[in-house]
Amino acid sequence: MNGPAEPAPVWSVELSASSAADTQALASRIGTVLQAGDLLVLAGELGAGKTTFTQGLGQGLGVRPGIISPTFVLVRSHPSLGGGPDLVHVDAYRLGSDAEIDDIDLENTADSAVTVVEWGRGRVEHLSDSWLDITFERSTGAPAAAGPERAGFTADFDEADQDEPRVIRIAAYGPRWEGRPLF
Repeated sequence: MNGPAEPAPVWSVELSASSAADTQALASRIGTVLQAGDLLVLAGELGAGKTTFTQGLGQGLGVRPGIISPTFVLVRSHPSLGGGPDLVHVDAYRLGSDAEIDDIDLENTADSAVTVVEWGRGRVEHLSDSWLDITFERSTGAPAAAGPERAGFTADFDEADQDEPRVIRIAAYGPRWEGRPLF
């Protein structure tokens, strides 16, 4: 017997950013429309722009600056400086099970903060009935790949060049995002 079908997005968009600064500017625009209870699930290989994007979200949300990857601490909270929601930034890369995700107690802040989870796809969507799933790809100039990858884009790259173009795909799920495209 098959499990439940994956939900379909209520809308999706594919955008491009030519640099880390463009990625932050895009995320800052998104941050201005987010509210407490919003969940963002970020996917992409190392160096693809997940933390850079989260830095821009923090700017748009008006949280305390200094957003860095929570890789070794797993969760970092960034308080609002202006009465808006806090930003909870999670790195689920090293978490091996659903129980470990439950142990970091995201349910405690899910309703009062904007929660961003790097490497969380398929692991944290249960925290909300609505979320944004955001995928990052860096251009490597590689030849067209066989299979689902698009020509010139791959998930296998160095972390060295932060100003390579990126493709950013945003898919919105749930009632919060029905009829509310970001752009």
